[in-house]
Amino acid sequence: MLALLATLSFMPGARGQDAAALGARRAALHDRLATSPFQRPLVLDSTLTDDTVKGDIYAVVTQPYGVVGPALQGRAQWCEILILHLNVKNCRARGPGAGGILSVSVGRKFDQPLAAAYQLDFSYRVAASAPGYLEVLLEAESGPLGTTRYRIALEAMPLDAKTSFVHMSYAYSFGTTARLAMQAYLATIGRDKVGFTIVGRNADGTPVYKGDVRGAVERNTMRYYLAIEAYLGAVSLPAAARPERRLRDWFAASERYPRQLHDMDLDDYLAMKRRELARQDAMSLTAN
Repeated sequence: MLALLATLSFMPGARGQDAAALGARRAALHDRLATSPFQRPLVLDSTLTDDTVKGDIYAVVTQPYGVVGPALQGRAQWCEILILHLNVKNCRARGPGAGGILSVSVGRKFDQPLAAAYQLDFSYRVAASAPGYLEVLLEAESGPLGTTRYRIALEAMPLDAKTSFVHMSYAYSFGTTARLAMQAYLATIGRDKVGFTIVGRNADGTPVYKGDVRGAVERNTMRYYLAIEAYLGAVSLPAAARPERRLRDWFAASERYPRQLHDMDLDDYLAMKRRELARQDAMSLTAN
């Protein structure tokens, strides 16, 4: 249960204002994008206050906005994105129309019945959809261990004919119970886990990475961002070939950062996710 609290930190936060604000943010990040330690135009930030944890990724994706805009709106699309994460066991869209609910089940890094997972119900809304700007919001008012005000926000805008600029943010609030649970997790099974922010150097020059709650947030920020990239990378394939391609691309991308993101081998990941996808598809078919 303690480990799951760290996983749930994918829920993003503050929404952007509009395309102009997102463009201004990109301009302000120009130098950091050009000299990113990820060796690609990507910036990852995290913040922690007394009762809120938040993460942000800003990145240039090698997909035109004509692909990114339509692909990243729609509840079914978001379920296909979220299920790529190790800890997401199921995602189901409920309710009529363009809005409605996303029921997301989050569990352990192995097969388990859905009854043993946490279910969070997110309201889904496309806040803006235009030729030059997209904003998608997912909101859940409560979660496990007294956590509250979960937010997911995704912004995108075109850069040129071949690339787009994407901002994914997340945040959730917590009280005493959740704070104590996270402290216990970080002192036990999570004590050796780190994020991506470099806070110092060892005597041999190797980096020392941020740990604690911000480290957990950064790991899951990256996991979900890589899920977005893997989803976009397969949209041009025949429908039947997309799920397998996305799984393999997500795993390969996460393995570029083994210190932070390696949790299981490829065969174990594929076997687990194939079963979860089959279950998710069966539930969707039954509901329809």
